[in-house]
Amino acid sequence: MTLRSTSVTAAEAASRSAVLKRLRLTDVVFHGLTRAAAMAVLVLLSGVIVALVIGAAPALGTFGFSFLFDESWNPVTERFGALAPIYGTLITSAIAMLIAVPVGLMIAFFLTELCPMVLRRPIGIAIELLAGIPSIIYGIWGLFIFAPFVQKYIQPPLIDTFANVPVLNSLFAGPPYGIGMATAGMILAIMVLPFVTSISRDVFDAVPPVLKEAAYGVGCTTWEVFRNVVLPFTRVGVIGGFMLGLGRALGETMAVTFVIGNAHHVSASLFAPGTTISASIANEFTEAVGDLYTSSLVALGLILFFITFIVLAIARYMLLRLQQRAG
Repeated sequence: MTLRSTSVTAAEAASRSAVLKRLRLTDVVFHGLTRAAAMAVLVLLSGVIVALVIGAAPALGTFGFSFLFDESWNPVTERFGALAPIYGTLITSAIAMLIAVPVGLMIAFFLTELCPMVLRRPIGIAIELLAGIPSIIYGIWGLFIFAPFVQKYIQPPLIDTFANVPVLNSLFAGPPYGIGMATAGMILAIMVLPFVTSISRDVFDAVPPVLKEAAYGVGCTTWEVFRNVVLPFTRVGVIGGFMLGLGRALGETMAVTFVIGNAHHVSASLFAPGTTISASIANEFTEAVGDLYTSSLVALGLILFFITFIVLAIARYMLLRLQQRAG
């Protein structure tokens, strides 16, 4: 048995060397591009923060911390406060998540466990289509269709039912305007429902079938399987979907602007008109005359940025704690 000669010519060696140099150069360029892309995110984020801080400085310097707790918003006297927009943003987002999260989880579990196969795909596509509808369409539909329906069929019964119940009579106090924070929260719930449902459905599909089969085998009901097996196994993904929907609800603008009433007023009633940070900026930025007025609107944007940042930080902390408990 003879071995072939393994010697290479100078031309072949030079060719291999050129190929290796080209590969190394390509790898260096790719490494530099990925690093530049990552750094660009930090640069853009820093630029946004710096721009917001500079723009908000005149208003924050004039009003100080009282800007956060002042309800007044008067462009004539140049007296501005962010309490009403902050209150409206938090209340409408809370209403949206209180409605969207339970409904989204139930839809996701139905699609993964109970839905007939012939209906699973059509329902899933319909839910995904909800996410593709522009927000202004939700706003128009909410103003001309949903708000009159709420004014006629939902608000009057609630007002009458809780009229003599302490605390609840303040939350559901009239008159029934149709538009207001409750209506805006329900519109937001419809808008964030596809995000919560889609993510929950994906993580529910990842649950090992053997866990569910074992639970059914020891006599657990469908509700017990959902509560004691599916939810604990997928809690990280469910929290992620919740935070994604909350981020969408906090920053939504056009749909809320149509149905919230755009009143700089803090009211205990969920049926009362109000405003949000995004709606205030969208409504008034083109009309802002004077540096202080413009700076106050930019300050609202800075506050919304920090609210979103705090929400994301809390979400990351919760996910980290859950991962540590899971080992």
